[in-house]
Amino acid sequence: MDVILLERVEKLGQMGQVVKVRPGFARNFLLPQKKALRATKANLAFFDKQKAQLEAANLERRKDAEQVAGKLDGMSVVITRQAGETGVLYGSVAARDVSEAVTAAGVTIERRQVSIDEPIKTLGLFKVRIVLHPEVSVFVTVNVARSQDEAELQAQRGGMVTGMPEDDDEDETVETTDETTEEQA
Repeated sequence: MDVILLERVEKLGQMGQVVKVRPGFARNFLLPQKKALRATKANLAFFDKQKAQLEAANLERRKDAEQVAGKLDGMSVVITRQAGETGVLYGSVAARDVSEAVTAAGVTIERRQVSIDEPIKTLGLFKVRIVLHPEVSVFVTVNVARSQDEAELQAQRGGMVTGMPEDDDEDETVETTDETTEEQA
């Protein structure tokens, strides 16, 4: 199905391009979200008439997004979650959790603007992309910790802090146990 893009769509095309997409993608996403029109002669004529207004509206939204991006640039938010001793969360951190934390920090964003590439299922520091406009995105550091004190420690060290003893001591204990078992046999 051919559609005319009314705004830039990531990995698809720029405003005004006629692109071929699968019918389900057009019916379920592009058309209901008002991101595209079906590529008919009537819609092409309509787009040509409205092109200047659409570009002006897009430019205004982009300026607003760049102002918000200036506030978000370099921001770090803390999300506290319960986790096991190895640092694995009991659950995961979702886009909703990140959007609530950023909103609590003073900049209002929506859940759909948060782009998490891989699920966050461990403690630590993560870079999460916030897409404010199809042409403007910014990265926010998400600090997932068990407590506020642990979050501060992670921020200083630059990584996850666990309550486990050093791995070297555990390996020596296991080796000794294996040797003792072999001698008794």
